[in-house]
Amino acid sequence: MNMDFKRKLTIPMETKEMYPLTGEMSEHIERNVAELKRIFSGRSDKLALIIGPCSADNEDSVLDYISRLVPVQEKVKDKLLIVPRVYTNKPRTTGDGYKGLVHQPDPNAKPDLFKGIIATRELHMRVVKETGFACADEMLYPENYKYLDDLLGYVAIGARSVEDQQHRLTASGIEVPVGMKNPTSGDLSVMMNSILAAQHAHDFIYRGWEAHSFGNPYAHAILRGYINRQGVTHPNYHYEDLVYLAELYEKWGLQNPGAVIDCNHANSGKDPFEQPRIIKEVLSFCRWNGGVKRLVKGFMVESYIEDGSQPVGGGCYGKSITDACLGWEKSERLVYEIAELL
Repeated sequence: MNMDFKRKLTIPMETKEMYPLTGEMSEHIERNVAELKRIFSGRSDKLALIIGPCSADNEDSVLDYISRLVPVQEKVKDKLLIVPRVYTNKPRTTGDGYKGLVHQPDPNAKPDLFKGIIATRELHMRVVKETGFACADEMLYPENYKYLDDLLGYVAIGARSVEDQQHRLTASGIEVPVGMKNPTSGDLSVMMNSILAAQHAHDFIYRGWEAHSFGNPYAHAILRGYINRQGVTHPNYHYEDLVYLAELYEKWGLQNPGAVIDCNHANSGKDPFEQPRIIKEVLSFCRWNGGVKRLVKGFMVESYIEDGSQPVGGGCYGKSITDACLGWEKSERLVYEIAELL
């Protein structure tokens, strides 16, 4: 093969033995996952707010950001369940650029996958231990999920991965809610096929094992907008889009119909400052139509300490080195505004 096999990496079981969870950490995760399942099954009227940096590029600033969410969560706990984004893998359309903590625990250094696996687990563990949150991460590489399967509260499948067979089958064996994004083309049938596959049992090869999954009834849609053939972005969070998605769920007969609205990406044209407006619009649709209200289970917001973005090595603490984010002051105000509207 035209590649250099540098070294054999530790398997998930070995990594977990080196970095085990405490009983208290497991209790935090179980409690958060149980609440998320109540939301996505319709047994709770709360909304999930999946919020945080585009990519978890710096352990100190990510922990600083998430620690600020703790008192906010306490104030809105009757209306919202906050799920911090700790996205340690970053999909790249062309393959170039910063690929996330698992590739480069130091964005300014060379890739080191062994250190990246350790850094990823350590960061998620610190968040659970120090804040009590169970976090969200994107499953960019299905074979890597076992390194974090005892830590995560929520898993997202990206727009470029949602049509991949291994992502769909792995999602069917995950015990926590999994969001399947619509593809960048905007074809909702791709997303619905992905949800259907994830909700059913399968036999497949996973990490060298013949595996049998039991299906994930909490697999659901994430609407993130799309890009047309001319390269123009189009949102898909509008009232008609949500009514249509509700009709699709009924037609397909899927379990636990639900949608999370990704407020950035193509829905905002990658303008993070549009995210509050999008949320408020969707909440107005929910007040107008009970079916839409039952469908919408939460929002996804890209947020960090500082507004905007910077290049790798830019030197501004708490500012994204990937997609631009909404800064802390605006984000904190947004959380309280959402709670007031519910």
